[in-house]
Amino acid sequence: MTRKPQTRIQQRNSETILEAALEVFSAQGFRGATLDQIAEVAGLSKPNLLYYFPSKEAIHVTLLGRLLDLWLEPLRALNPEGEPLTEIMAYIRRKLELSRAYPRESRLFANEILQGAPRIRASFVEDLKPLVDEKAAVLDMWMDQGRLKRLAPHHLIFSIWATTQHYADFDVQIRAILGEDHDPLAEAEGFLTDLFARTLAP
Repeated sequence: MTRKPQTRIQQRNSETILEAALEVFSAQGFRGATLDQIAEVAGLSKPNLLYYFPSKEAIHVTLLGRLLDLWLEPLRALNPEGEPLTEIMAYIRRKLELSRAYPRESRLFANEILQGAPRIRASFVEDLKPLVDEKAAVLDMWMDQGRLKRLAPHHLIFSIWATTQHYADFDVQIRAILGEDHDPLAEAEGFLTDLFARTLAP
């Protein structure tokens, strides 16, 4: 059965619930979050919330699905026809920009992974793995052509994830060390692009 499209008010309420849930989940994790907390932050009654989403898990899965699509977009943009170092540096910058713009989403994703990814594991098989394998093959091709230093392509991608998403997931720790007058992501861009450029130069 085709679901009727939402009215503007319904769309607004759905987005309000998802925004509130993002706030609660990123702070409390899935297990610590409750529907009552989400409803309170959203400014809606719990029965009203349940009209839009039947469970806490349904809200969480919706957020994770959106997030995974957002997280994969910078990797999708890696162009096989481009200049390898330019493409990789652009990918690093896009990943850092995601850490700047979506720190709560990054922490939500990290919390899900730490719990064993019970609500998003299927998407890893359907969406994440094929894309990573595809782009690893591009990196491998560039290495075969002598345009990049020979490294393990999948682990190169993992290293970029680790070094860029760190700035969202561990923001409090970084600012405690560097001080509030620093812009860690601006400093990280220069450092990481130089690090990876030197590492990958053939």
